[in-house]
Parts: sequence; structure tokens; C-alpha cells
Amino acid sequence: MTDGLLLAMATAAWLGILTSISPCPLATNIAAISFIGRRIGSPRAAVATGLLYTLGRTLVYVVLGTLLVFSLLSAPGVSHVLQKYMNKLLGPILILVGMVLVGLISFTTKGSRLGESVGRRVETWGMWSGLALGVVFALSFCPSSAALFFGTLIPLAVTHESPLLLPTLYGAGTALPVLVFAILIVLGTGAVGQAFNRIAQFERWARRVTGVIFIGIGVYFSLVYIFRVW
Repeated sequence: MTDGLLLAMATAAWLGILTSISPCPLATNIAAISFIGRRIGSPRAAVATGLLYTLGRTLVYVVLGTLLVFSLLSAPGVSHVLQKYMNKLLGPILILVGMVLVGLISFTTKGSRLGESVGRRVETWGMWSGLALGVVFALSFCPSSAALFFGTLIPLAVTHESPLLLPTLYGAGTALPVLVFAILIVLGTGAVGQAFNRIAQFERWARRVTGVIFIGIGVYFSLVYIFRVW
């Protein structure tokens, strides 16, 4: 296993964690788990619901990422173009994603509103509604999660020809904070509130630092592979 692949694996997992603690996905995760947990009543069932919710989100990212990357790599013409020009494309892509993360570029999506609408329809399914909500909310991309998933993870997985490993690590990364909050919800709302505030503060710092790093790497890739400075 090369150092480049190990770095890509760590990056994929970090992107998943950063996706999960971004404001829109984080609020959605907490609302979905606590909403279902209140209707189940049993702490054990609430944790199980959180696990099913996590599984639903993770499966969506793994399946969607694997299908996209495998499709790009399996098409001979597309694969050849990507292998030839991906390093050139990565520079501008990383710069744009970094600008989104630091707040220099903003855009809106309708996915979160769609997720809330569907979520109200499945809330009466009991514990298994966690799995359904996990799938629905994972597909309801927020701007930050869309930028991280489509703008960074997919190009990274294509570059390393990893249709399964990197999307799986990304999905696992998105699962970790959700599991923590599922346990905190069982312990009490006070613990959730304290953890939410701390994670929100950490997320702002982590997102901006990651954005600056992405911009720096994007500039470097652009100088090396586009402008041939070195």
C-alpha cells in the first residue's frame, strides 16, 4: 500500500466526518435521531434506531460513490480522459471546494426540504424508520456535503482508481458523529446540547482550515500540472 493511497484513505475518512458535522447535516442527524427516539421510548431501541439511521446514510454514500467511480473508470473513453487530465482538473476543483468551505462561494439546494417532507411520512414506522430516514437524508445533499462528496471524494476516488475503498471510508466517517449523538440522546438532552455547541465550534474551525488547505493544494496542482511551473 503506497503512501499516496494511505493519505487518500485518511482524507476520505476526514471528509466523511467533516460532512457529518457540517451545520445542515449535523442538525438533520440530531433532529432525526431524537425525533424517532422520543417516539420509541426505550433507550436500547433509540440506540438501535441511531445505528439503523447511520447504516442507511453510510450505505447511500458507499453505493452512490461506488457506482459513480466505477462507471467513470469502466468507460474506456472517459477513463482515458480522466487518467490523462485528472491532475489538471483537481487543481481548479479543489480551489472551488475550498472556497465553498471557507464561505467565499455559496449556493443553495432543495435537498434538505425534500428530506424533511419525506421524513414526516416515515416517522410512524417505528425503529425501522431510522434506516429509511438515513437513506433519505443522505440523498438530500446540503451545499457543503455536496461539495465534499461530488467535488472532492469522487475525484479523489477516481484518481486512485478506488471505486469501493474510499467511498466506504467516507461513509464510515459520516457514521461516527451520528453514533455519538445517538448515545448522547439516550443520556439526556443536556449532554446533546453541550456536545452540539462544542462540535459546532470545532466544525467552523475544521471547515475553514480544510478549505484553506484545499485551496493551497489546488493552487499547487494548478501550477504544476496546468502551468508547468515546476
